[in-house]
Amino acid sequence: MAANTISLSNVAASRNLNSFQSRAFIAPPTIFFPVASAKSKPGELSLSSTTLSRSRVRAAASQLMNEPLNDQRSISSPTVVEVDLGDRSYPIYIGAGLLDHSELLQRHVHGKRVLVVTNDRVAPLYLDKTIDALTRGNPNVTVESVILPDGEKYKNMDTLMKVFDKAIESRLDRRCTFVALGGGVIGDMCGYAAASYLRGVNFIQIPTTVMAQVDSSVGGKTGINHRLGKNLIGAFYQPQCVLVDTDTLNTLPDREMASGLAEVIKYGLIRDAEFFEWQEKNIEALLARDPAALAFAIKRSCENKADVVSQDEKESGLRATLNLGHTFGHAIETGFGYGEWLHGEAVAAGTVMAVDMSYRLGWIDESIVKRVNKILERAKLPTTPPESMTVSMFKSIMAVDKKVADGLLRLILLKGPLGNCVFTGDYDREALDATLRAFSKS
Repeated sequence: MAANTISLSNVAASRNLNSFQSRAFIAPPTIFFPVASAKSKPGELSLSSTTLSRSRVRAAASQLMNEPLNDQRSISSPTVVEVDLGDRSYPIYIGAGLLDHSELLQRHVHGKRVLVVTNDRVAPLYLDKTIDALTRGNPNVTVESVILPDGEKYKNMDTLMKVFDKAIESRLDRRCTFVALGGGVIGDMCGYAAASYLRGVNFIQIPTTVMAQVDSSVGGKTGINHRLGKNLIGAFYQPQCVLVDTDTLNTLPDREMASGLAEVIKYGLIRDAEFFEWQEKNIEALLARDPAALAFAIKRSCENKADVVSQDEKESGLRATLNLGHTFGHAIETGFGYGEWLHGEAVAAGTVMAVDMSYRLGWIDESIVKRVNKILERAKLPTTPPESMTVSMFKSIMAVDKKVADGLLRLILLKGPLGNCVFTGDYDREALDATLRAFSKS
């Protein structure tokens, strides 16, 4: 294996998962976690199938077969997944109706001043409920809010300044807490504001989209876009907790619902083959918002991400594998215009391109290519980039991708059986060119 390659493989030792069962979907399989091998060569991180992961991902009891999905026990006892980062560890609470339980939020609030950052789509739906959860039975806490415009095109420095303006005008001190209420754009901007304001204040994530609940709210990546590239300005900054109230998905537009599933599918492809097989059986249940199916998919996705983040918080290698399809996808978002395609839509098309390139390299068989295309189509996601994207556009934008090192573009590609991938710059450039020509204009 080349020195600039990171390999990911399924672990033979399995974990027992709580049973999620309902008429609408098939019971989930056992989860497998990859871990770093002690036998890695200098400059190489390989992931072995013989040792257990060092991180401990814990989950509370979930709904059983005959329990009603909205009973009081499932609300008051949420599933908890822990992101293990030593003294900066934090819980991800997952369940229905969690915004009705003020103690979950209040235990993670520092000081007496809170700033809720949200957007003009989410605010009418959940801002009052969030303020109530922060202040109920706690009159000493005062809450300010700032409502930003909705959309990826507003994830920039000008919009970020509105958060700082509100914090400074409200005279918030270092004991304050920022709360991100919304999707990935709000979470990224609020987190970056919290990391920067007074050189760092407490912050909490309340994600309200599938995309944010399974991916962007977990792991501490925060930041904004630049006109030349996505997420090029930011910081790693962990929240105090992530509160996933699955009831917020009831108001999510269908297009946003499908977009979020691109990240769910990603976890199966790169490290959890049995989860991917479960998705193939249950993708329609997820689109139909079956509560038990969604709860399981969110939990399993968070477990996968928490395990990776606990081993590689600042993306020195392993964590980069979570970006399958993102290099191509970010080029689509930048080249086509932020917000024209949703992030998950761009990642879906980018994933197809990464899989196509993997096949051209001879690293996967044709059956995986077909399965990826089929599940993305069933999820109502695009499998080709916009017609306006050209080879030169892809190349120029990908040249400033965050994964470029010493002028070398490194990619996440599938290699081997389903559930395995590599992060590498050691590939035949002709395969990349062939993929770009197949999916875009010359």
